[in-house]
Amino acid sequence: MTSNSRPEDIVRREGAQLDFSRSMSYGDYLQLDKILNAQQPLSPDHNEMLFIIQHQTSELWMKLMLHELRAAISAVARDELGSAFKMLARVSRIMEQLVHAWDVLATMTPPEYSAIRPYLGASSGFQSAQYRCIEFALGNKNPEMLKPHAHRPDLLAQVQSAYESPSLYDEALRLLAARGFPVPASHTERDWTRPYEENAQVEQVWLSVYRAPQQHWDLYQLGEELTDLEDAFRLWRFRHVTTVERVIGFKRGTGGTGGVSYLRKMLDVVLFPEIWKLRTDL
Repeated sequence: MTSNSRPEDIVRREGAQLDFSRSMSYGDYLQLDKILNAQQPLSPDHNEMLFIIQHQTSELWMKLMLHELRAAISAVARDELGSAFKMLARVSRIMEQLVHAWDVLATMTPPEYSAIRPYLGASSGFQSAQYRCIEFALGNKNPEMLKPHAHRPDLLAQVQSAYESPSLYDEALRLLAARGFPVPASHTERDWTRPYEENAQVEQVWLSVYRAPQQHWDLYQLGEELTDLEDAFRLWRFRHVTTVERVIGFKRGTGGTGGVSYLRKMLDVVLFPEIWKLRTDL
């Protein structure tokens, strides 16, 4: 902008660049018509819009999280740790976004939620196929968690695939074995559908990495990326519990779960146990 430019000249000049009738616009690229018309409240209550958008945006973040997490698992399997680190760091930051999303939902009071609850039917976040894929990709395998998706063969196939595939931690241990560390075969060639079991020999392997970080720098960094990831996941879970308790107390969840009691049990799940235990034993 020059000192002698007139406001009307600027508007005229910039306006010539604002006709998108012959090219793709911002809204076209992001398909905003679909996204912004996907909120269809069922109740007459003002606060249902918050409830819908909170969960829709969380599902979008989880879509990106799965995109990054699946790619990171593949990168670890190929021993391409540099790429994996970037993706895992992004997953941890996404989880931070999801933690703060609970802050917004926590502005909904118990009477406000009670006004919309009858309209939710049996729908529940417990039925989120994407969340279940995240849990399975991180190693928390449970065949009972396939059942909520049995009514949708397409979703069941996605969840089943995550259930039957090696988790992120499984691939990390297979990489350690490929690098020559004595990871027991029970933890590198196993039934991937089984929940992970802590192993003293696996901890010794990680201890050897952490006792010589300069010698095993990328594996040491892998351990810390896994620590960051589980730390963020724990915060996400904890904030979920406290928000649900704040809004509905100890009522049963709409999907039939125990609500807060069920969510609190999930806080005790440790995804990468040896990486946490070694901190005591170093």
